[in-house]
Amino acid sequence: MSTHNNTEGFSTRAIHAGQEPDPTTGAVMTPVYLTSTYVQSAPGVNQGFEYSRTHNPTRTALQECVASLEGGAHGIAFASGLAATHGVFSLLSQGDRVVLGHDVYGGTYRLLAQVMSRQGLTFEVVDTTDFEAVRAAFETKTQMVWFETPTNPLLHVSDIKAVCELARGAGVLSVVDNTFATPYLQTPLALGADIVVHSMTKYLGGHSDVVGGMCVTNDAQLDERLRFLQNAVGAVPGPLDCFLVLRGLKTLAVRMERHCDNAEAIAAWLGGHDKVRFVAYPGRSDHPGHEAAATQMRRFGGMISFDVDADLETATRLASSTKLFALAESLGGVESLLDHPASMTHGSVPREERLKSGFTDGLLRLSVGLEDIEDLVADLKAAFKTAFP
Repeated sequence: MSTHNNTEGFSTRAIHAGQEPDPTTGAVMTPVYLTSTYVQSAPGVNQGFEYSRTHNPTRTALQECVASLEGGAHGIAFASGLAATHGVFSLLSQGDRVVLGHDVYGGTYRLLAQVMSRQGLTFEVVDTTDFEAVRAAFETKTQMVWFETPTNPLLHVSDIKAVCELARGAGVLSVVDNTFATPYLQTPLALGADIVVHSMTKYLGGHSDVVGGMCVTNDAQLDERLRFLQNAVGAVPGPLDCFLVLRGLKTLAVRMERHCDNAEAIAAWLGGHDKVRFVAYPGRSDHPGHEAAATQMRRFGGMISFDVDADLETATRLASSTKLFALAESLGGVESLLDHPASMTHGSVPREERLKSGFTDGLLRLSVGLEDIEDLVADLKAAFKTAFP
């Protein structure tokens, strides 16, 4: 158990929480415990570990560290962000109803629409920036609200405290996907959320070399139920995956500062381009959620979406013309990535559902990396010249 607490600074906890020097050798770095089982001194008598699906020391260190960064008491790690998402939805029972934020990761929508719905869950897509719409949705025997802020890919910002207060008053479980913001930029548990979820594949790992998911809560009963599902279903990360995320967490604060610096500069450049219809970035004063973001976020993140004033063919040509911005799914790594959501990350979301929220075929999403800003801007300038000769 870590001796570090939430009164220490963010970077101190990122480097030390859950990661005491190895008591056997004094190793500074958490060992990678590549073992499936553990010796017992007598039947049922062990040192806290009996089988690595249930517990693994490397995973324990990671769970404690992420929980500390989120200001939570309990962290429960899964093999991927979607495995963590499935774990949370599995808290519900047949006939239960979910209010789903209207702009979420396509995989979350797919899981509810094509998997959990077959197991008896129902859901309604609601704009969680509209408090009256949320309140009305909660009146229809809702058990859970799941939302992102900023959202993927339109970067809408919901007032976490307000939505969670509505949920608590209605007896609804509130879940916030904090993948885009990371605990460095915002901590939803402190604003009233019951559960925070991460795809650790993204900013927490930070180097595009690992897949993982995490749930964090302050509720002991939710922790017990999620830990049961973690063990019973078995979608757990391997120890090397846990080690890689732990390594990434050590530089999360400094990485996020550079991500934010670069994203702010690129959002400003895109905002002045005559072929860009709109720029979605919470740090811009013209963003509808700017005030809420400024209240609940430390800075505004490394994700930008923008809509080009062009047809699908031109938007696709632009997406295929960058060199430093790699055309690839995922986000949050040190390298810059460009995504065409309609045909890539959000292809499973019905087009009519996308268009209702302003998500057009011309929308492009940037995960702004840590490269030199002059080189990133030059790359986008060249791509625009190619797409709009």
